[in-house]
Amino acid sequence: MTAIGLGVLSLLFLACQAPIESKTVIKFWAMGAEGEHVQKLMPEFHRRYPDIEVKVQGIPWTAAHEKLLTAYAGNSLPDMCQLGNTWIPEFHLLEALENLDPWIAHSNVIKSENYFSGIWETNLIDSAAFGIPWYVDTRLLFYRKDILQQAGYDHAPATWEEWYDVSKRIKQLAAGQEKYAILLPTNEWVPFVLTGLQAGSALLKDGDRYGDFSGVEFMNAFEFLMGFYREKLAPVGVTQVTNIYQGLTEGFFAMYLTGPWNIGEFKKRLPAEMQDNWMTAPMPSPTADKPG
Repeated sequence: MTAIGLGVLSLLFLACQAPIESKTVIKFWAMGAEGEHVQKLMPEFHRRYPDIEVKVQGIPWTAAHEKLLTAYAGNSLPDMCQLGNTWIPEFHLLEALENLDPWIAHSNVIKSENYFSGIWETNLIDSAAFGIPWYVDTRLLFYRKDILQQAGYDHAPATWEEWYDVSKRIKQLAAGQEKYAILLPTNEWVPFVLTGLQAGSALLKDGDRYGDFSGVEFMNAFEFLMGFYREKLAPVGVTQVTNIYQGLTEGFFAMYLTGPWNIGEFKKRLPAEMQDNWMTAPMPSPTADKPG
């Protein structure tokens, strides 16, 4: 079984395939927009290291998990890939990841002290490293400035109370049309975990051995988000929005929680007339005295 390894949107260098015609060939799977940018780095990399050939295959994040599992079952995993850090325990359990400690020990570049301890530790299992952090990011509120202004808000919602209030106002603007205030995809766990953390949930209990998703703090956040679905402020069906850029442009929804990688995508995919109508802001907080 070819080992793979990568931490949280992370990059890792490990055992390469056998040399072919004096060149070492590395198969690298890169997910999402990162795959496009990695391709741009390859000409310079190959110039510096002519004896190494990196074959990059871009894979959508939405298909990445299934494709990796299929490759594992078919004994056709790549030499290296991106891997969300929440997937590391799963692939470690499958014995699909290589222990990187021996490689790190001989590296002049990769040093644990060069990384934030929090993100480094997400790649450790029993003190051994199974991934190297590539980058970290945070979630932001992307929103349509013009629609919020029509709803009476000249600023992004700063608190959960404002978030709920502006959402109700946006829904009223739809005047019966099938439009929503915010997109909270029901097949994404991120909004629930983020608001749970904001509410003070530790997420784990009993010595960090079990999930604490029934705790008071997490349930408060969960019920808050569920209100958006119950009051039809957010669509429930996962197929109602197949293209987030088109959905935002058409006003099908006015707010969306996503990461900073989408700043470039919004600039590229939204039409020119829409470029002055969207903005980002920190996530709304449970109360005004807490940061987003």
